[in-house]
Amino acid sequence: MTDPSPATRNIPTGDTSRPGVLRTPHTRPVGAPRRARTPDSLREISWRLEPRDYVLAHLLHEHRYLTTAQIGAILFTSPRTCRNRLNVLRKIGFVDWFMPVRPGAGRLPVHWVPGPLSARYVALHHGQRPPTAKAVREAQDAVVSGGHLHHNDGANQFFVDLFAHARGHPDTRLVRWWPSRRIAAAIDHNVRPDGHGVWCEHDRQVAFFLEHDTGTEVHAALTRGKLAAYRKLVASGGPAWPVLFWLPTTARETNFHRRLNGAARGLAVATAARDAVAGHGPAGPVWRVAGNGRRRLRLAELPCQLGEPGAYHPGPPAPEQDPLYLLRDDTGTSTG
Repeated sequence: MTDPSPATRNIPTGDTSRPGVLRTPHTRPVGAPRRARTPDSLREISWRLEPRDYVLAHLLHEHRYLTTAQIGAILFTSPRTCRNRLNVLRKIGFVDWFMPVRPGAGRLPVHWVPGPLSARYVALHHGQRPPTAKAVREAQDAVVSGGHLHHNDGANQFFVDLFAHARGHPDTRLVRWWPSRRIAAAIDHNVRPDGHGVWCEHDRQVAFFLEHDTGTEVHAALTRGKLAAYRKLVASGGPAWPVLFWLPTTARETNFHRRLNGAARGLAVATAARDAVAGHGPAGPVWRVAGNGRRRLRLAELPCQLGEPGAYHPGPPAPEQDPLYLLRDDTGTSTG
C-alpha cells in the first residue's frame, strides 16, 4: 500500500512541520528555465561594464538615489536606452531600485540606489573595505524608510538641470556637486546647505550653497536662522559663496525679499522662482541678488571668490571632483 502523505525531506534542521500543516519540497517544474544566479563579484561582470556605469556608481554613492529621468538627463541621450541599461545593471546586481509612495501623491517615479556590486566598486575605488551584503541592504532600506525624499529629489533636480544645460552649451560645466552631508562635513560648521556646486562658464567659476525651498518653512526661518549661520561661517574663515534660495513661486520670492531686511548683510544672497524659469533653468538670467534691485543675473554672473582651502573651507574644485570626471576627455563628455 502506498503512503499518500507527501515527503518531508529537505526540511532544514529545527524547521519541523506544525501539526496539521503538510510541507512539500520546493521543486522546479519540468521544463521551466533555471533562474540565473546573480553575480557576486566585479570580476564576473567587468566585461559588461562601461565607463558610464562607473560614473553612475559614484553618483548613486554620493547622492544615495536618483530617479530614472535624472540619470537619463545626466548620462544618456535616449530615455529608452537609459531604461534598458538600468534594467541590465539591475539584473547583474550592480544597481537596484525602489518605487516610493508619498501620502497624498501616490506612487512616485522609480528611484535607483547602489546595488551590491556598485557599492563594492566604489569602496574599492576609494581604498576602503567593501560593505557586506547586509550593510548594503540596510543602506537601501534606510533610503526607502527615510523622510525628505520629495525635498531631496527637488534639490537633486536643481543640479540635474545644470547638467542638462551644459549638454547643450559646451562652454559650461558643473565641475563640483556635493550633497548636504558632504559639504557640511567639509566646512565643519553649523551650516547644512541642501547642496553645493561649482558652475563654470568659459573661464569663470562660481561656487554656491543651495537652499531648496518647498514652501513649507516660514520666512523667518529662512531669513534669520539660515543666514545667521552662514554669516558665522564667513566670520570663522569659511567661504563667502553666494547662498541661492531656489523658491517654488514668484509670490513667495517677492515676500522673501520683503522680509530680508538686513538679514543678508555681509552675504551674497540670490533667489529664483521655479515657476518663472521656463526656458532658462537655474543657469540662466533668473537670479535676483538681494540689494541689487530687480535685475536678474545668470548663475555665472553671481559675485564669487573661490578662496583657498582651510579648516572651514574646501577651496576650489579639483579635476577629480568633477561628477563626470571618468568620462571627460579633450572634447568634453562621451555619452550616448
